[in-house]
Amino acid sequence: MTMRSPWTCILWDVDGTIVDASEGILRRLTLCLEHFGFPAPTREELVHWIGPPMYDSFQANVGMTGARAAEAVAYYRQIGKAEGYTSGARLYPGVGELIEELSAAGVPQGTASSKPENQVLALMEHFALAPHLQAIVGATPDEQTLATKSAIVAESLRRLAAVGVDTRRPVLIGDRHHDIDGGADQGVPVIFVTWGFSWPHESEGAQAVVHDVDELRALLLIEDDA
Repeated sequence: MTMRSPWTCILWDVDGTIVDASEGILRRLTLCLEHFGFPAPTREELVHWIGPPMYDSFQANVGMTGARAAEAVAYYRQIGKAEGYTSGARLYPGVGELIEELSAAGVPQGTASSKPENQVLALMEHFALAPHLQAIVGATPDEQTLATKSAIVAESLRRLAAVGVDTRRPVLIGDRHHDIDGGADQGVPVIFVTWGFSWPHESEGAQAVVHDVDELRALLLIEDDA
């Protein structure tokens, strides 16, 4: 059976979509916030942290100034580098296999993540997904120069186009409203997955909402009648 995709390329958010890195994020946030004199977050409060750039989250969630948030991001990243960026991370069931299936069907793919790009690369290499991706894109290390989801989606499309990928009909797979907003800015529809860290209302504006990998696969791969 020959499979094809109705999309010319697929962009993937990472945290909450491909990878569940919550264990490591919670541990690093606890160390970081306590260092700056704030209480440790609960696991339930991770929904406020996973998805947006950390620079924004330190300001929105605990009221840091921009300058203090930049210090907190740097400290948080130091902890992550010392621990290893893949520590405590795991793939959501079936997502890695779907990325491999799409690759086997010749569907170009890339990441469009708010995580720093070096961390995205480390995760994709750790889970042996890097060979299936034509562009691995994340935020700049300062999470300010290239940080918004809109800018990251645009950069992912630019890099895909630079290696000859047809970007006329892209789709973004994500789990937060930032994905939907960023995709809309670039004219990219979003398929919203519910297995990440999100509130129910965050799927508003998505082209489709899926609850498991089988539902996602049905939207990304179809049988070729040719």
